[in-house]
Amino acid sequence: MPRRPPSSLAAGAGRRAWPRRARPGVLLGLAALLYLWNLGASGMANQYYAAAVQAGTQSWTALLFGSLDAGNVITVDKPPASLWLMALSGRIFGFSAWSMLVPQALAGVASVWLLYAAVRRWHGPAAGLLAGAVLALAPVAALMFRYNNPDALLTLLLVAAAYAGIRAIEHASTRWLLLAGTAIGLAFLTKMLQALLAVPALTLAFLVAAPLTVPRRLLGLATAGAAALVSAGWFVALAAVWPAASRPYIGGSTDGTVLDLALGYNGLGRIFGNDGPGGGPGGGGPGGGPGGSAAFGGQPGLGRMFGAAFGSEVSWLLPAALVALAAGLWFTRRAPRTDRTRAALLLWGGWLLVTAAVFSLMAGVTHPYYAVALAPAIAALVGIGAVALWRGRSHAAARVWLAALVVVAAGWSVVLLTRDPGWLPWLRATIALAGLAAGSLIAVGAHQFRRAAAIVAVVALLAGLGGTAAYAVATAAVPHTGAVPASGPAAAANPIGRPLSTVDAELVEALRGTTETWAAASIGAQSAAGLQLASGRPVIAIGGFTGSDPAPTLEQFQAYVAQGRVHCFILDGGPAGTLGPVGRGGSEIAAWVRQNFTATTIGNRTVYDLT
Repeated sequence: MPRRPPSSLAAGAGRRAWPRRARPGVLLGLAALLYLWNLGASGMANQYYAAAVQAGTQSWTALLFGSLDAGNVITVDKPPASLWLMALSGRIFGFSAWSMLVPQALAGVASVWLLYAAVRRWHGPAAGLLAGAVLALAPVAALMFRYNNPDALLTLLLVAAAYAGIRAIEHASTRWLLLAGTAIGLAFLTKMLQALLAVPALTLAFLVAAPLTVPRRLLGLATAGAAALVSAGWFVALAAVWPAASRPYIGGSTDGTVLDLALGYNGLGRIFGNDGPGGGPGGGGPGGGPGGSAAFGGQPGLGRMFGAAFGSEVSWLLPAALVALAAGLWFTRRAPRTDRTRAALLLWGGWLLVTAAVFSLMAGVTHPYYAVALAPAIAALVGIGAVALWRGRSHAAARVWLAALVVVAAGWSVVLLTRDPGWLPWLRATIALAGLAAGSLIAVGAHQFRRAAAIVAVVALLAGLGGTAAYAVATAAVPHTGAVPASGPAAAANPIGRPLSTVDAELVEALRGTTETWAAASIGAQSAAGLQLASGRPVIAIGGFTGSDPAPTLEQFQAYVAQGRVHCFILDGGPAGTLGPVGRGGSEIAAWVRQNFTATTIGNRTVYDLT
């Protein structure tokens, strides 16, 4: 790379020299194929969220709050923004696995497009296309953009906030600052405090590089903060003023409020641990799971993103991104304050470092699929760094950095592939040879010759993208179900060991014939969700996700029964022994039902007729 900063290499000449045919259509088409192909293979995927989507197609109140059932007893333990899209799709096209998952897949394609557009603005089409490809081919992206967890929409909104932040820096624009803040606020309504992990990077980039005086930069950031507060706060305020008797209990909270959920179970509880759903136990060892198990992210520590749980999800190009970040900051160290390349490095690098640090060190519930929030930052840094270094390949320092980037990417891919030794063993050897060949040729400058440049570029791309691409395709080809999906060619569908809820056909027919507000009640959302999805009738999930939430209370449930609103109680043993203890309310309800009603057996379940 030359002594001048990479920003002088990025947008101008590179964009003019790039052929007109180099548009993102092929990239987006391939991303759509990867995310949409055989999309219904996973069925209802995570039944917990699928039940809430189904409820949203039956009740507008359930859609608004994210209720688990159309009778609106209790919500999921996350804010409802992602459920809004899936439920609205179900209302338009009819509720099905396909209508539920298509918005997720389209969120993935939109994320790839927005990342391409964000990187392209300052660094040219080549960098944008490479960044988009790296995001599209991240295994965790191929997993979560085909699943019904909130992370797909969260990722899209964070990329949208970054794009708006780049435009705000570029034009010193209040309008783009407002859009960035609005995207962050909506991301809060998708997954609460996780949305704020990108805020320090966005703030730093604007504060350093915006072409404004310091007071105007600070005023602009305050404006963006106000927009975020409004776009997130309206729902918090609405839930607070809505009469508690006519809205569902906020699942995962201790007092039925959104703020408690945000600051407790979905906030400080995730960081420090010892705070499970509904204020209950966190679930065992560090990382929120028994012994810091893989499904719960493994043991906290600085190496967690490279470990057995997170490594194969997102770390394929993480070392290369760190090399690109270090190289970029070095070469832009003397650049003007408003240098765009350094601003981009601060934005994407800050996003990567802050998010990775929090995920690595948090002691509460931490699942490997959270890593999809890292994928856009990794992809942007690789795209920006690799292309800038390639353009500066006539200089020895740039060649050394670029060779290091390629060799590190290939080497770490080989390590990750070695963790699954029986899967495509030839791929490890191919990537290793390609990495050594490309790195050596780049280091000696062979790629400066016109005829050799294209060959070296192709070999380097194979070395860097071969492993993650193969793993992403393998991930998309495998059906996934359960609460904690994992990427890979033979990933366990249900790695935390919770049995997926299956319902006997005889019981399904009995529930379908009910006319009460709720066809049934059962302890814990895993049991209730399966019953509700199979029958199409509302089922009370006593205690919410794990059965530990204080909703409904015994008194509330007794009132429902006295009013003739619940047809039966289905005993399923609850989730005790898998995620946590059944809450006091669930235990009291089960005891009261056993004492006052007669048990029968329908199919493979014990059923108490409450009518």
